[in-house]
Amino acid sequence: MKQLSGLDATFLYLETAEMPMHVGALHLFELPAGFRGRFATALRRHIAQRLPITPVLRRRLWWMPLNLANPAWVDAEPDLRAHIVEVVLRKGSGMPELEAEVSRLHALRLDRTRPLWKFHVFEGLAPAPDGARRVAMYTQLHHAAVDGQAAVALANAILDIEAQPRAVEARAARRPRVYRLEMTEMLGGILASQAQKVAQIVRGLPSTVGTLKDAAGRAVGSSRLFGGGKGFSNVALAPRTPFNVSVSDSRAFAAVTLPLPEVKSLARAHGATVNDIVLLLCGTALRRFLAARRALPRKSLIAAVPVSLREPGNDRAENQATLSLVSLGTHIADTGRRLAHVKAATAAMKSAMGPLKAALPTDFPSLGVPWLMEAAAALYGRARVADRVPQLANLVVSNVPGPGVPLYLAGARMLTSHPASIVVHGVALNITVQSYDQSLDFGLVADGRAVPEVHALGEALRVALDDLRALERPGEPEELDVVVRRAGQRIGAAVSDAVSEAVGGTVGRVTRAVVDTAVRGAVSAARSGGKPAAPSRRR
Repeated sequence: MKQLSGLDATFLYLETAEMPMHVGALHLFELPAGFRGRFATALRRHIAQRLPITPVLRRRLWWMPLNLANPAWVDAEPDLRAHIVEVVLRKGSGMPELEAEVSRLHALRLDRTRPLWKFHVFEGLAPAPDGARRVAMYTQLHHAAVDGQAAVALANAILDIEAQPRAVEARAARRPRVYRLEMTEMLGGILASQAQKVAQIVRGLPSTVGTLKDAAGRAVGSSRLFGGGKGFSNVALAPRTPFNVSVSDSRAFAAVTLPLPEVKSLARAHGATVNDIVLLLCGTALRRFLAARRALPRKSLIAAVPVSLREPGNDRAENQATLSLVSLGTHIADTGRRLAHVKAATAAMKSAMGPLKAALPTDFPSLGVPWLMEAAAALYGRARVADRVPQLANLVVSNVPGPGVPLYLAGARMLTSHPASIVVHGVALNITVQSYDQSLDFGLVADGRAVPEVHALGEALRVALDDLRALERPGEPEELDVVVRRAGQRIGAAVSDAVSEAVGGTVGRVTRAVVDTAVRGAVSAARSGGKPAAPSRRR
């Protein structure tokens, strides 16, 4: 009997109508030339062939008597017509329609009587510029079954690096399949499992206590929250924002793609990592988004950042991650200073998390835990506690490394892969990023009532990349037109931020456009030796 680990089962106990606990992604595909028929039919055939190497797709939950302890996984034969469904959109649909569908579907919980996954195939999309037929797919996978890295491993099993699907060797299972558990097996398994987990905790207690004590001492000593301040620390209460409220049963989703090679180049130029740049872009976008709504706090926003606890080569389909905190520097107007702040924040996070990884548990005794956690989650939501208590984080930002080459599914080439993750009471915004081929694909999920205009935040991410492009690179020659352009962009950003905070976002955006126009004229004058460019003649 394989019971769910304590961390995996936690995602089941926290799930309510307002907090579905599945993750997913929106994928866009281009079908091969000459493809006929429905892609959903081809996908069912493809997944049927890959089931032998995807155990996460052919298992379901089996609950313990009276829900006394964590449930177990048992074998299941998935009905692919129920798990792979077709959604026909209006002919000529595009990304806005897909985002609306993901917003609708992401709010719906998975059926716990079946394997915890579902694929939605969208037909009716506008063709590619060259006329190629396109389809899309939104995937749902319960977080109790996979974390980000396990989802990538699952994708590697069902996707191919060539249009022609690879042959999969179906090996006979060494163990007999178990479709149900008997009462004696469940009770015996519960007792044995609980005793084993208690013994593991007792054996590791001395080293764990020592590690936690040292880490806590370092965090408190460097944290301004506790009167320290000797070094940089991310330990502080997050300021109140529109994201820090109890969530509803609606969702809003937006997808953004940025060029990965350019992001990597910018990271190298500034001595940063791609993850640093992702956090900088998120912080810059959030600063502009909140300033336009006159809701930018004076303190920096804090991001909860998932940290993998996996050893190299560990791709088991279960959760092995924890959360850390990173300050995004949203209180800093200058992009360069904000980047320096983010780099220091991530360095501090890595320093604090390094020794803690081995001490953080992903499994623990669960006797009686289901009752306690389910009751606490329901009470927390009904009492709207998140609306009144301070939060440790304002949002979640997760960066999941993905494949660096084009991939195919049932012969169709995957063009983009935008993640869709979880929001919870008190943290109503989640930005998850996955690198794929030459793209950096962002998926923004927010509570539909708290942040209905999440698309505006997506547009702010694109503008944030422009801000980073304008930032002076160490060692780069300062030509006149470069100096003028960057100075103008900085002035434009500062003016638009100030105007937005004072009178609203629309006027701020108009101000930015006016300044940008003036900057372009100044650059043209600089290039022509100080003479203004001649006006164009229209006939």
